[in-house]
Amino acid sequence: MVEGVVVVDLSPMKGVWIDPEARTARAQAGLLWGELDRETQTFGLAVTGVAILKYRLHEIDAIINRTLVYGLLTASLVLVYVVSVVLLRELFFGFTGGSSQLVVVASTLTVAALFGPLRRRIQGAIDRHFYRSKYDAAKTLEAFSAKLRDETDLDRLGDELVGVVCDTMQPGHASLWLRPGRGKVR
Repeated sequence: MVEGVVVVDLSPMKGVWIDPEARTARAQAGLLWGELDRETQTFGLAVTGVAILKYRLHEIDAIINRTLVYGLLTASLVLVYVVSVVLLRELFFGFTGGSSQLVVVASTLTVAALFGPLRRRIQGAIDRHFYRSKYDAAKTLEAFSAKLRDETDLDRLGDELVGVVCDTMQPGHASLWLRPGRGKVR
């Protein structure tokens, strides 16, 4: 046993309360996932995670995407934090001959400042690598909206729109039908 450590054992806390009318269940902290699932199934209920997987109530791409992004982000930020603590501690020790909490504070602030930009950069890299068609569609839509602001000829704009749809969506056939105007500009 390690000295100065408190261990809280929640395993005896295994209570489950199920309300079949409200279709909800409450469980204590020591209950295992399988035990909760077994109890809820007796009432025809499914634990959320099991229901999501069993009945395909999810967008698996979003889960995979977020797992990749936040997994890489966490690993990167932990690496930055550990390296910065070690380097700054050595640097600080070299100048003062002692250690300081300033090193931990500076490292923490560095990680906090890097979170947003690093997340966007990792998200962009994952989108480009794994979700190429979605990424290309977004870029194409962005480019088309820039042309949309500058173009005034309706025929050229219609041709451009059909071209963008054909390039991006790759349908078997695409056409644009416009409702005839009533002579008024709105």
